[in-house]
Amino acid sequence: MLTRSSVRSRRPEPWTWHVQRRLVNAKLDATFLLADVEVVTTYLLYHVNRTKLENLLHRFFAPARLDITITDRFGNPVAPREWFEVPLFIIDEAIERIRDGSITEYRYDPARVALVRHDAK
Repeated sequence: MLTRSSVRSRRPEPWTWHVQRRLVNAKLDATFLLADVEVVTTYLLYHVNRTKLENLLHRFFAPARLDITITDRFGNPVAPREWFEVPLFIIDEAIERIRDGSITEYRYDPARVALVRHDAK
């Protein structure tokens, strides 16, 4: 069963080290909008290719992509493509759809703030 989880063990799981390492210098990285990051939730997915998952999520939430350009620490304009305006409950639902294999039957509708079946108008 897929559940949202927070890591409460004394010794973090190896995947949490990767997340922590990646976020350590977030405030210096335009990918993270040059700001500190707070992990709100994590998901455990098994037997999933991370690159394919990331590409799927980017395509799925593309209608809600944040349209922003910031100046990086070197003065260069950067338009991060990794940020989406999507509420957490929608992400929870999308993860469940990925888990049960039905994600391809849905699209994200930002106007409705809902996952909508492709055949629905």
